[in-house]
Amino acid sequence: MAAPVCRNARPVLQSWSALSTRFRGFSSRPARTPERTAESADGAGGGGLKAEDLAEKIRKEKRDAEVEKKQQQQVPTSPLQERVQELKKLSGQLQQVHPNVLAKVLKQGLLFENENIIVANKPYGVPMDGGPNVKNNIADILPTLAKMLGGMRAEPLHICHRLDKETTGAFVLAKSEGAAEWIRKVLKTHQLERKYWALSVGVPVPSEGVIDIPIVEKEIAGPQPHFKMALSPLYRLNEGADKVTRVRPAQGAQSAVTRYGILSSTGNSALLEVQPVTGVKHQIRVHMAYGLGCQILGDHKYAHWNKLAPQKLPERMLQKLGLEQAKVRHLPLHLHLRQLILPGVEGQEEIRVICPLPKFFFGSLKKLKIKLPDKDQK
Repeated sequence: MAAPVCRNARPVLQSWSALSTRFRGFSSRPARTPERTAESADGAGGGGLKAEDLAEKIRKEKRDAEVEKKQQQQVPTSPLQERVQELKKLSGQLQQVHPNVLAKVLKQGLLFENENIIVANKPYGVPMDGGPNVKNNIADILPTLAKMLGGMRAEPLHICHRLDKETTGAFVLAKSEGAAEWIRKVLKTHQLERKYWALSVGVPVPSEGVIDIPIVEKEIAGPQPHFKMALSPLYRLNEGADKVTRVRPAQGAQSAVTRYGILSSTGNSALLEVQPVTGVKHQIRVHMAYGLGCQILGDHKYAHWNKLAPQKLPERMLQKLGLEQAKVRHLPLHLHLRQLILPGVEGQEEIRVICPLPKFFFGSLKKLKIKLPDKDQK
C-alpha cells in the first residue's frame, strides 16, 4: 500500500515564502525562510526540504517498518532454526544489557567457588576483553561480579585464561593476584587440563591421536584482506612422497600440540573431545580444520582459506539439521570447554569441574543423532 502524498505541502511552503518577502522590509536582517528552517531541522545541506523529498521520506519510513514487521513475523522452518534465531537474539541482547545484568548471569551460572578461585560458565557471543564495537565483555564486569560475591570490600577478580568470543564453557577467575599467578603457572606447565567438546563436519581419521604442527598468523590478500592463523609444518614430503625433509620454521611460528579423540559419531559428523596441550590463538580450530580436515560446525572463519564466507555443509547434514545453506551463516560455533581439572594444593584433592552444554549444542547433537557418552547425559 503506497504512502499518502502530502499534496498541500508546496502551497504551504509558497505561502510562507510570500509572507516572508512581504514583511522583509520591516527588519534589517533577512528573514529565515521555511526552506532554511527545514534544512536545519533535518541536518541536510542544499536547498531545503521539498514536498517531493518529504513524500519520499514518508514512503521510505513506511517501507522500512513493513520490512521489519515481516522479519519479526517470519516463522523458522525447523526447531533448530528457531533456536539459532533465539541464540542470535540473545547474543545481541547480552551486548545491549546493563553490565550488572551480565554480572548476574555469570553469578547464577557459577560452577565452582572456594577461597582462591571461581569457575564460571561463559555464555555464547560475549568476548573476554573489550574492543571496537564491543559494549559488554567479561573483563569490564569483574568489579561488579566481585562485589556481588564478596561484598563491597571484595578484592578484584583476575582472568587467568581466555576463551574466544564464540566459544562457550568453563573459565577460571582468581580472587587474588597470588591465586592468579598460581593458575597461570599450572597452565604454563601443562598441569591445568582443559577438555573441550567439538562437533565436527566430517569424521576424523584416525579416530584419536595427537596433532603436533606449529601455527603462525598470516595475512590473506585478495578482495577481502584479513588475518588468519595457519599451519606452519616443520616437515615436507619429497617428490617421491617416500621421505620427509625438515624445513626451517616460519618466522613467528609457535609450537602447537593438540590431543583429540572421537566420543561418538554418525554419518558425516562426530563429537570429539579435544585437549590443547599448548595455548596458541585459535589452536583447536586451526588443527581441526587444516590438520584433520574436519572443521568445527559453525566455524565460518576457518571454513575457507582465502575468503570470508559462511561454512559450506554437506546436503545430508543440512537435511538433518533442518537448515538451508543460506541460513548456515547463523550457526554458532560448536566448541565448548566441557571440563577443567586443576591440581591439588598442599595435599588437597584435585578440582574437577564439568560445564553443562549450551542448549544449541545439545539440540544439534539430537538433530544429528549423535549419542552422548553414558556418563555425560547432560
